[in-house]
Amino acid sequence: MHVDKVILAAPRGFCAGVEMAIKALAWLVRTFDGPVYCYHEIVHNKLVVRRFEKLGVVFVDDISEVPPGHPIMLSAHGSAPEVVAAATEQASYMVDAVCPLVTKVHHEVKVRAGKGYRIIYVGHEDHEEAVGTMAVAPKAIHPVESTEDVDALPEFTEPVALLAQTTLSHRDWEGVLHAARERFPDMWTPGRSDLCFATTNRQAALTAIVRRCDTFVVVGSANSSNTQALEKLARELGCENVYRVNRAAELPDDITGVVGVTAGASAPEELINEVLERLDPAEGIEEVSVTGEDEYFPPPRNLRELIEASGSLASFTLGGPPSPPKMVDRQVAASDVLDVLTATR
Repeated sequence: MHVDKVILAAPRGFCAGVEMAIKALAWLVRTFDGPVYCYHEIVHNKLVVRRFEKLGVVFVDDISEVPPGHPIMLSAHGSAPEVVAAATEQASYMVDAVCPLVTKVHHEVKVRAGKGYRIIYVGHEDHEEAVGTMAVAPKAIHPVESTEDVDALPEFTEPVALLAQTTLSHRDWEGVLHAARERFPDMWTPGRSDLCFATTNRQAALTAIVRRCDTFVVVGSANSSNTQALEKLARELGCENVYRVNRAAELPDDITGVVGVTAGASAPEELINEVLERLDPAEGIEEVSVTGEDEYFPPPRNLRELIEASGSLASFTLGGPPSPPKMVDRQVAASDVLDVLTATR
């Protein structure tokens, strides 16, 4: 491998929702003895999931797989109302780690359906977020993924609303949005876009550097929608050599020239660093930032109350005195929390 230079996109990697979900599950593991169960992967990243499995977390695809009386966490992608109800009934303690941005879309679906709207939902039907969102009002919602799907929709006599999966590519969203407006000129859309700010920022950062690169590397798992969107965007913008990798070992040996690097919103920084070490650019690394991110999502309320009631669990740091739980949660990165927790087990 003879890489001249790496151009590193910023922002990249963990978003605020992923940070919150990973730290919430770590708190739950630290608080309870015995297995903690999680409905679906907490986030779409193989390394993160395997780390939690080594800590005794059991990931399930059906709440019925959880023995009664065990703690359950619901993943960041959002769950169907019946799943939330089943988990609440089944668990000794239940925490819903849904990203607040997904909660916003669930609320919009519920409100619009309650007002008699037909809802066009732009998303990938088999993605956990889309499954959970469509279950909020299944009789009122019509999933679409393309402009062709919009053209195939029936004529509606009811008012129409357009909502979206938060992790979509901007290009995919804009095409469907335009087609839907053509068909339904009076269509309602939310005042604030459903698309996640982190997804938007990562795509903007990639766009800012991709034309300077001979090769582009996107770090993240194949089942991560926003990671797939980054890979697709790099190709659409003309980069001929695009690789999506889980980790550095998956990189080919013949990469040369200038290499762009970014990571999906559920990819830990340690995987990015691993890729940078493997690329080992002769002329070093240039980081290009298009915007800062200081968003913070606190743990779910019932988990905050549990943390605050457990003074002995107030710090993830080793060797130091406990700190106030709220301050620790905000100041410590999810990757560091997971590293410390893994090292103590």
